Amino acid sequence: MSRGKNYIKSSEGRDRLKLYPLEEALEQILKGKYTKFDESLDIALKLGVDPRHADQMVRSTLVLPNGTGKTERVLVFAKGEKVQEALDAGADYAGGDEYVEKIQGGWLDFEKCVATPDMMGVVGKIGRVLGPRSLMPNAKLGTVTFDVGRVVGEVKSGKIDFRVDKAGIVHAMLGKVSFEQQKLKENLIAFIEKIIQIKPSSAKGIYLKGASISTTMGPGYKLDPVELRTLAK
Repeated sequence: MSRGKNYIKSSEGRDRLKLYPLEEALEQILKGKYTKFDESLDIALKLGVDPRHADQMVRSTLVLPNGTGKTERVLVFAKGEKVQEALDAGADYAGGDEYVEKIQGGWLDFEKCVATPDMMGVVGKIGRVLGPRSLMPNAKLGTVTFDVGRVVGEVKSGKIDFRVDKAGIVHAMLGKVSFEQQKLKENLIAFIEKIIQIKPSSAKGIYLKGASISTTMGPGYKLDPVELRTLAK
């Protein structure tokens, strides 16, 4: 695979086999950024789980201590006073059937979707549209709730959803390269702590097998899983 000259320059001095201490990896990544836009810092974790077994599924949410640097547009399916509660908390859109009709017509101008339990029958009409796009409200992720004000506030302040894929890898966005290095470190450690906290009891052997971080367009740096476990509380 051919790489651009900026990517190659950004990769100078990187040891592909080295397990980098977190501080050093962050320093190298921030020093090597070259794009004009504010890239994301992304992490990939290799876990010792078999997602084919339901009792080894790793899936959850986390409000990052320093946010993501990205403003999510939120749609809330609700009725009555819950509509105003959602809007007061910062939801971009809130309502019922009118938004079902808009979505059926091709409108998808939002990144997160929340619904009160009594609206799930309405939301079910567009499940085939929302589901494949990971937009379907989900009780396990806290997006099916009557506490819409709190959930909208969390999403707006930097809540992320994540789940392990078929290969046993979890991907997540942990902030923007414009963040101070310490804030990125705090977000990353909080994410590792959450991953360790939700380790399936049925998972045997080494749980956190590998980790790497990169910017949206930059090279990846492998991290030392032993150090990450030490940094996590």
